[in-house]
Amino acid sequence: MNINFTKSLLALTLVGLTVTASAQNMGSDSTTRFQKRQFRTWSIGLNGGILTAATPFNNENNGDFRSPQISWGYGAYVKKQILPGFGIQADFMAGTLKGVRANTLPAGTSAQDASSYNTRIQWAGSVSANFTVANVSLNQKRNILAPYLTAGAGYMSSSTHVNNTPAGNNSDYHDNWFVPIGGGFKLGLSRVVNIDLGYTVAFVKARDFDGVVGTLNDRFAYAHAGIEIALGKKNTSQLQNFSAIAAIREESAAESNELRNRLAIAEQNRLRDQAAFDAATAQYAKDMGDDDMDGVANKFDKCPGTPANTVVDGAGCPLKTPKQVIREKVIVTEADRKVVGEAIRNLEFDLGKATIKARSYATLDRVADLLVQKNFSLKLAGHTDNTGSMALNLALSKDRAEAVKAYLVSKGANASTIEATGYGPNQPIATNKTAAGRQQNRRVEFSLF
Repeated sequence: MNINFTKSLLALTLVGLTVTASAQNMGSDSTTRFQKRQFRTWSIGLNGGILTAATPFNNENNGDFRSPQISWGYGAYVKKQILPGFGIQADFMAGTLKGVRANTLPAGTSAQDASSYNTRIQWAGSVSANFTVANVSLNQKRNILAPYLTAGAGYMSSSTHVNNTPAGNNSDYHDNWFVPIGGGFKLGLSRVVNIDLGYTVAFVKARDFDGVVGTLNDRFAYAHAGIEIALGKKNTSQLQNFSAIAAIREESAAESNELRNRLAIAEQNRLRDQAAFDAATAQYAKDMGDDDMDGVANKFDKCPGTPANTVVDGAGCPLKTPKQVIREKVIVTEADRKVVGEAIRNLEFDLGKATIKARSYATLDRVADLLVQKNFSLKLAGHTDNTGSMALNLALSKDRAEAVKAYLVSKGANASTIEATGYGPNQPIATNKTAAGRQQNRRVEFSLF
C-alpha cells in the first residue's frame, strides 16, 4: 500500500465529511415535554496522530529499544451509541512504529546507537466498549465536552525490519492479537460534528512485535486527533452528548412554571368569583332586609318607609280597614229545607263522572234562588260508595261537590258562601254490600246555615 496515496485519500475524506456536516441544520430542539425522543446513535470517525512505543506502562528501558521514535498513524471507526454513557465502537488503524538503541547491545556504544527497528502495521481492527464518563449535566441537555474511556480486543497484521541488531529478526506480514485501552474527550461543535482527541495503548499479545524477542509482551501508544460525524435524522441530538437529567430538569421547570401560571389564573378567577359572590350576598341581604319593619322584605315592599306599627298587606302597603258588615241572623224555614231536600233527591251525575245531568237543573235553580234571596251559606259534602280505589273516590266526591257549587255560582249565588268538600267512601249512610246501599252512599249533601 502506498502511504502517500493513503494519506491523500484520508485528507480528501476528511474534507468531504466536514463539508457534509456543515450543511446540516443547526437549529434548536423542537421537542415536546415528556415525549419519546429520537437521537443520533450511529457515528463515523476519522483520525490521525502519532504512533510510539513509549507508553505509561514502560520501564526506563522502554522495552527492547531504549529510544522509541515518533511516527505517523491514521485510523477510522464506526460507533453505535446504545446508552448516553455506553456505546460499541469498531476501529481501524494503520501506521509505522520506530525505535533505536537496542537494549540487547551494550549501553553507550556505537553499536547500540546504530541499531534500530521499523514495524509496519498494515492494518489493525478492534471492537471496543466506549464509556462516556461525564455526560451528566444539570443545566445543559447537550454537553459540549464529553470525556470517555475505551477498552476492547483487536487483531492486526504487521511486518518488522531490524537494523544492526544481532538479537533481532526481520519478519514478513504476520498476525497478532492485541488489547486496546484508552481514553480521551470529544468537543461537540454541533448536533452533527465532534472533535475527537484520544490516546490509546495497545497491548500486543506477542514479544517480537519490534523484531526482538523480549521478556515481556510488546506495547505501543496511539495519540490522535480527528473528527466524528453523527448520523441520524435532522434536528435530533447525539445520544452520547445528551443529559437526561438536564432534560428532565428543564421539562420539569417548564411544567412547574405552567402549573404556577395556571394556579395564578385560578386564584384570580377565584378572587373575581368571590367578589361577585360577596356582592350578590350583600345585595341579597339588602333585598331580604326590612328597613321599615313592617314585616315585608324590601324586595317585595311596594310601599317602603311606612310608619311603625302600620298594618300592611302582603305588598307592604297600608291596609285599609274594611267597614264593619252587620249581618242579620239567618233563619232556615221548613220551606227552605224542602227546597234543598228536593234538590238532593233529584241530583244525578253521569256514571263515574262529575257531570250533572240536565234533569237536576230545575231543583238546583231553586236552591240558587234561595241562596240569592236570603243570603244563606251552604255546605256541600260529596260522598261515594267503596267501589274503586280510595284516591279515585276522594277525587270524585270532591269534584261532584265542586260541580254543584260551580252550577249554583253560575246562577248568581255568592261563591264565598258556598263550601265544597269531598269525603269519598268514609261516611256511608247505608251498607256497601248491596246495590241499594251503594246507591244511597253515592250522594251530595246540602247543609244550609
